[in-house]
Formats: sequence, C-alpha cells, structure tokens
Amino acid sequence: MNYVNKFGSNKRLLYFFLVRQKTSIRNLFYTKNNNQHLFILSPPFSGSTLLNEIVSSSENVSCNNNIGVREGQQLPIVKDILCTKDRWNEKKVIDWKHIHTIWDKYWDKSKNILLEKSPPNICRAIEIEKEFTNAKFICLIRNPYAQVEGHMRRYGSPAKEAAVLSLSYLKYQKYNVENLKDVLLISYENLTDNIENVKSEIISFSAYLSDINTSMKFNAHNIRGEKEMDIINLNNEKISKINKDDLKTINSVFIKEKNLLNYFNYSLI
Repeated sequence: MNYVNKFGSNKRLLYFFLVRQKTSIRNLFYTKNNNQHLFILSPPFSGSTLLNEIVSSSENVSCNNNIGVREGQQLPIVKDILCTKDRWNEKKVIDWKHIHTIWDKYWDKSKNILLEKSPPNICRAIEIEKEFTNAKFICLIRNPYAQVEGHMRRYGSPAKEAAVLSLSYLKYQKYNVENLKDVLLISYENLTDNIENVKSEIISFSAYLSDINTSMKFNAHNIRGEKEMDIINLNNEKISKINKDDLKTINSVFIKEKNLLNYFNYSLI
C-alpha cells in the first residue's frame, strides 16, 4: 500500500477512512481480549521507520498507520492533538484515553500485537504505560552524530541546536530504559550491523514476533533518497557530511555530557 504516499491529502483522508471502516467491522467479530501493545520509542532520524517495517512484517502485528513514516500521531483527529508545535513539550497534557479510543479504530485487534511509533512518545512513555494494558516498549537509539546530521539536513537546524536536541533524546531514552517495566533497548548500529542477533532479541522479547522478516527490501526514509533498500548502516555516510566547524560545535555540546554518551556506548569524534 505504499502507493498511498503519492496521494494528496484528500485521498489520504479517504484511505484512512476506508481503513478505519474495514478495521472497525473486523474488530466486531475477531477482537482478542489480551492484545499486546508494542511501542517503538525512538528519536527522529534514528531508524524507527525501518524497525517499524521489520516488526510489521509479522503476521501477528497490526500497525495503526502503515504508510509514510508509519506514525500514529499522523492519523486524522490524532494529528491535531499530538502532531503540534508543542509536541516535544514533556508537560503537554494529553488525554490518552481519547487517543487510545482513536487508535483502536485503526488497529486490527484480531492480531496479537498492536504497534505504534511516534517520536514524541519518548518524552511521555510513562503516561502511555499507565493507559495501555500489557504494554511493551522497544527503545531505539542511534549514534548522536548521525542523528544530529539528520536534524541539520532535514530541518536546517544549526549544529548547536541539533546537538542539544540529540542529547535531550538520549536523556529521555535513559529514563525510559531505567523506569519502564517491560523494555528492550536496541541501537541502530546493532540493528543494521548485527540484524540476526537483534532479530533473536526481538523474538525473545515477544514470542509473537517469531516470523519477522529481515531479508526483504525496506522503504524507510534514507539519506540516499532510495525508495527501497536492504538493511544497511548509513552512519559513516551521514557523519562524513558534517563539516569541521559544525563538528567542533557539536563536540562543544557533547563533551559536557560524556557520561550520557558513555551510558549508550557512544564517544566523542
């Protein structure tokens, strides 16, 4: 259904309407009572779309949004609540019961796992855990230099601003790893360089994911602009695009949080 990405906004809304109608009818007859809610917690530009595609390859998974960047925050109605200018404000008050009700209309509840990934979820995961029963979380991290490059290139952010944001994401993930009840930490580097090991970790984390496919072509956004790719580590390619002045600025920010970088086995360049 990737052809939907080419549609205009009206056709996209029509697509979501049809999905919601089809799913609602199916859920009347085939709903399970013990669905597992699985949240991918990931900063932007860290490989979450790729991970979402991998997890969604299982026959036991229903993703609430399977087009574009595959984010639940992009769905109609939800978008006006979650995908706002203040979406990274950790104090933003969100009615998660209301969000839950809307996402339920897009999840096929005949599946064992109901999947969601929206980057701002990393700063309010504890609230999400309270609302969604049987919740599991996969925390994804990426070399902060590669993450910063993505922010600078896609949004035109100054190096210092992007570096500060990258550290804030790592702080959220550290808190999530240490405080969520059922969480798996995965790095982009392991995901791309040691996929079979990561695949085993994911299956151990949830036996429902025993059939995930890691050998297909993936449509996740990438620096090369290629529509389909194998799983490949693009960190070196991204980091090489950071000029010396920006690298110096980034390091001036990162050096103040060396312990945070070390926590996730990253170091200064």
